[in-house]
Amino acid sequence: MVARIIAGVVGLFYVVTGAWSFLLPANFYSAVASFSPYNLHLLHDAGAFQIGLGAVLVTAVLSGKGLVAALSGVLAGSLLHLAAHLLDIRLGGHPMTDLPVLTLIVVALALALYMELSRLRAHRQQ
Repeated sequence: MVARIIAGVVGLFYVVTGAWSFLLPANFYSAVASFSPYNLHLLHDAGAFQIGLGAVLVTAVLSGKGLVAALSGVLAGSLLHLAAHLLDIRLGGHPMTDLPVLTLIVVALALALYMELSRLRAHRQQ
């Protein structure tokens, strides 16, 4: 149950931030993604893929199916997103807030994945 709650919260976070980047890219750029130069297409792409990450988590939570696959895929993408921020720390952005938030997302997803796998293992052993 806790794994589903974590997945739902992270999924909604990705849907909201993705929609923000896709629908209001200039606003998103000035508030969050101030890496020069401004690239409208890149912000649309980022928003589209964030919406996709969020949608797969929310769908898994609501359907009760595919949570391990959804968590695994979104964890992989989130971990690479965190790695990109670490690699590109000198290019701009807001590392004092970006890094803790992205780390929290990765840890939360990893914890949810561990909990869901443990639940499935325990269920199989019964």
